[in-house]
Amino acid sequence: MNVLLLNGPNLNLLGEREPEIYGTTTLSQLESLVAERARELGVAVRAFQSNHEGALVDRLHEVRKWADGVIFNPGAYTHYSYSLRDAIVATRLSVVEVHLSDLTQREPWRRVSVIAEVAAHRIMGKGIAGYLEALEWLVAHPR
Repeated sequence: MNVLLLNGPNLNLLGEREPEIYGTTTLSQLESLVAERARELGVAVRAFQSNHEGALVDRLHEVRKWADGVIFNPGAYTHYSYSLRDAIVATRLSVVEVHLSDLTQREPWRRVSVIAEVAAHRIMGKGIAGYLEALEWLVAHPR
């Protein structure tokens, strides 16, 4: 199984950015944790982060024939990026939408996800553990 670990804007600042909300684990540490668990499960993982919407769309397009699933934290694009939503539909990838915090407990504008209805599964509010849960969900629910 092949999985893309995809992170959107500002997630490159994990560990620094609002640690009371997002924790102290860095993006590099997060990627290492997912890669380690993936090895244990016999899964190949490629990680990618961008602050640019088009780069995230391009990466989904690029991996559409390689990836069996995607762990995706779209960051703020969650709330308004119809281009990312359309890329998920167009590529037919099995996407698990992941958020470190529980969006239902945040500001009203954060409670809206244009990604949710096209994601195969959604995990929120579990911190870094949510990414590992997403990986295990993809393994348990192969396409």
